[in-house]
Amino acid sequence: HVQLQASGGGLVQAGGSLRLSCAASGRAFSRFAVGWFRQAPGKEREFVGVVTHYAESVKGRFTISRDNAKSTVYLQMNSLRPEDTAVYYCAARDRGYYYDEKAYDYWGQGTLVTVSS
Repeated sequence: HVQLQASGGGLVQAGGSLRLSCAASGRAFSRFAVGWFRQAPGKEREFVGVVTHYAESVKGRFTISRDNAKSTVYLQMNSLRPEDTAVYYCAARDRGYYYDEKAYDYWGQGTLVTVSS
């Protein structure tokens, strides 16, 4: 079992960059896979990516990495667009499809990213 906390959100201009962090506490963090999801205003929560796979909407712009020694997963966001505006969540799972939010057992509180035009 782990607890997750997403941070690093804020206001950024279109075309800019932002790095989000997902800090974990608890046992055996390295045994869990971590994914990122986001929820834009008025829309359903959607899959963003894991280390090995990304949504088509962010592929080539976002990069996910993890540092097990620091119990942290990062989401590097480049070339941001206004449509990237959303609350971003990190979540952990130990089984199931990586793109299925129902497969994730543990969720952070989310951090808001606002991209201005």
